[in-house]
Amino acid sequence: MSEAPVLSIVLPVHDEATVLEETVVRLRDVLVPLGRSFEILVVDDGSTDGSGAACTALAARDPRLVLVTLTRRFGKEAALAAGLEAARGDAVVLMDADLQHPPDLIPEMVRRWDEGCEVVEAVRREGGPQALPHRLLARAFYALLGRAVGRDLQGATDFKLLDRQAVEALLSCGERNRFFRGLVAWIGFTTGEVPFTPPVRHGGRSKWSFTDLLGYSVRSLLAFTSLPLRIVAAAGLVMVLLGALLAVQTLWNWLSGHAVSGFTTVILVELILGGLILTSLGVIAAYLALLYEEQKGRPLYLVRRPRDARPAGPDEPRR
Repeated sequence: MSEAPVLSIVLPVHDEATVLEETVVRLRDVLVPLGRSFEILVVDDGSTDGSGAACTALAARDPRLVLVTLTRRFGKEAALAAGLEAARGDAVVLMDADLQHPPDLIPEMVRRWDEGCEVVEAVRREGGPQALPHRLLARAFYALLGRAVGRDLQGATDFKLLDRQAVEALLSCGERNRFFRGLVAWIGFTTGEVPFTPPVRHGGRSKWSFTDLLGYSVRSLLAFTSLPLRIVAAAGLVMVLLGALLAVQTLWNWLSGHAVSGFTTVILVELILGGLILTSLGVIAAYLALLYEEQKGRPLYLVRRPRDARPAGPDEPRR
């Protein structure tokens, strides 16, 4: 195995043959002047348009380009995980292959990494080429996820630079249903931000319809956080409290002689049964939330190491 590079660039790809060569060329034009050794990992996520063959042809001309071929389409989260597993660099940059994540941002991301940031996030500015329904869905989704991780995730993207420690932390998270952006926020390393406005796609078309995005948002929310279960439990408690107030009013009307005959009994029975059912659902939801958190298998804690205290591999030093 050749000496491990300083930078690894991970490109998850699904049917991007029309733009892949231009993306690789622009990446090389940006990375070579940095004076750091690098590799470009293309993760072919079940492409059917010849993206894998195009990458193989490019790799024949440049050994720094590596193709990782998945047996079928597993989805972007799985492709990102495969790229992180295969990357060997001290820092790993993850980005889309359609050039909506501008390669020109990489030097600034590397500079922030050199300054001590362990995670550098490219944050999308308002006013990009997204449609209004997409923007509204993203706002609602990231507001809920932000509450779960205690951070503002508005404008978050998969375009990130991760220090080797952050990569190892992500690989130690054991859940199968992953939400990459949320996990990066959860691991809690020192983070810097680089704002950008996504350009128009250079080729092909987006593989994400509004329905796909909605389904992805729901799956990611359910996979990453137990917040919906806790909302159900809280809603049940609120309804029980409102039912108790209504019971007090109903009894007062009965004692004062203003209640309709038989009405008090019916209302009280319904409130008692409804309260028991909602309380039981709330307790079940609380236990499910705890079980949900346990089954993920995330590490109990993460310890930050100084950069010069990393265990040396067989190819060290890397810089």
